[in-house]
Amino acid sequence: MKKPLVGILMGSESDLPIMEKAAEVLKEMGVSYEIEISSAHRLPEKTAHYAKTARKRGIEVLIAGAGMAAHLAGVLASHTTLPVIGVPIKSGALNGADALYSTVQMPPGVPVATVGIDGAKNAAYLACEILSIKYPEMAKKLEGFRSGMRKTLEEKSRELKRKKF
Repeated sequence: MKKPLVGILMGSESDLPIMEKAAEVLKEMGVSYEIEISSAHRLPEKTAHYAKTARKRGIEVLIAGAGMAAHLAGVLASHTTLPVIGVPIKSGALNGADALYSTVQMPPGVPVATVGIDGAKNAAYLACEILSIKYPEMAKKLEGFRSGMRKTLEEKSRELKRKKF
């Protein structure tokens, strides 16, 4: 997977500490990606152009993180039929609740899959699951990841039992 398959977008540079977690997961899973700042409100033409040209450039899934009004994922979804995963980012007076509502409450026909507040890692795993429909090697990587998670938790449980609280 050489060409970028996932586009990661964020509304501003302040979103990077959260959104780089999606990039880390994609890197671990061997998924190529590109990352951009593209505000729905401050760079609307760039945002629309990015969404309209993503498929031609080989992008198959978009991940969009934004806080407060959080319209980035919705604006992207309005300009493409690619899957868009929204990451509401904790910010402002409402600590991300406003971003969550803005991202999850899309009108019929323009869906955005939405993960939890600051859930960039889950957005990346969801992108991998979407890609696994087309790429069998991704399905195998996800199965390996989940198996490793289970083994780690089982070991933690055994350690806890040995401590005998």
